[in-house]
Amino acid sequence: MKIIYSYNKAGEEAAYWERELTACSTRAYELIPFNHGVYTHSSRYVRAQLLDNLYYNKDSDLLRMYSGLMEVVEEHNPDVLLVDNKHAYHPEFLLKLKIHKVLRITDGPMTAYDRDFAYLHAYDQVLYHSPGYSEDLDIRSKLQYCGAHNIDFWPLGLFDRMYDVNQTEDTIMSHERDIDVVFVGATHPNKMPLITQVKKAFGKRCVLHGLSNWKRNIYYMAKYRFPYWISPIEIDQYRMLYQRSKIGFNVHNRGKYTLGGYRFFDLPGNGVMQISDGDEYLSHFYDVGNEVIGYSEVDELIDKIKFYLLHDHERERIALNGYRRVMKDYKMDRLIKELSSIISTGMSR
Repeated sequence: MKIIYSYNKAGEEAAYWERELTACSTRAYELIPFNHGVYTHSSRYVRAQLLDNLYYNKDSDLLRMYSGLMEVVEEHNPDVLLVDNKHAYHPEFLLKLKIHKVLRITDGPMTAYDRDFAYLHAYDQVLYHSPGYSEDLDIRSKLQYCGAHNIDFWPLGLFDRMYDVNQTEDTIMSHERDIDVVFVGATHPNKMPLITQVKKAFGKRCVLHGLSNWKRNIYYMAKYRFPYWISPIEIDQYRMLYQRSKIGFNVHNRGKYTLGGYRFFDLPGNGVMQISDGDEYLSHFYDVGNEVIGYSEVDELIDKIKFYLLHDHERERIALNGYRRVMKDYKMDRLIKELSSIISTGMSR
């Protein structure tokens, strides 16, 4: 089986996506990376209507992207096109492509009406990364309600670039961890009240980094009396920071309904004990209490961080179990192997 894996990435992230996806190929299945993000900025098509406008106007960059994809199709004669992350292909373009088309949705309910639901009719199969959606429906039920029928679960996972591949179960917990609490992620406004309270509770013991800018930092400093400047870090620094950290907390834009991003696997993959929101959906990924710790409210999160900082043996036990689970089930090579089976089943349907 030959699978064109189309995605939108830039810089070092684009480099390791291409490298690692290519390395996952075997005799049974070949992955052909195609970075559609190099043709034009995703902000131009990040919503379905914007993409429709570009397609209607025969935008030159968009047509160049489509020509680039068709060259890969002609060269490799693939069986499958899998589109992941900020979908760039107009349904009328896909209609002409006579191969099995797979849509992977990973952004959750906050962008589903902009990026996902408008495209369901154009794909033969849909993959979702997390079971939650809203108080009324889980994501599978929502997708079925929107007209999709060939639906499968395929989670995000851990790239080799994001952890130290030389570590083992025997060594991952053996080195010094001088950072008590860590969070690296986008500083969305609805996350900041919780992040602020955790930072105030632990002060210098809590290290924060993320996608931010000077306007947001000034706004947060004024709104929350938050005298801390959140700065981004390079890809190389993620694993070094995590390898120094004891506890990492996870917070999502809509809590349990957006659970399952890459940080969810990066933390335990580096031996960090993870405390995450997610409620009942946590158990879909990990053994709660043994591989991850859950929380619902910020006071509960702070209390649990304090508890596990005072109980090193229990913290290390959970961190090591989380590490084992990620190494067993959530590394990209394992997930790609499962992907080929999932797509084969979808094609047979």
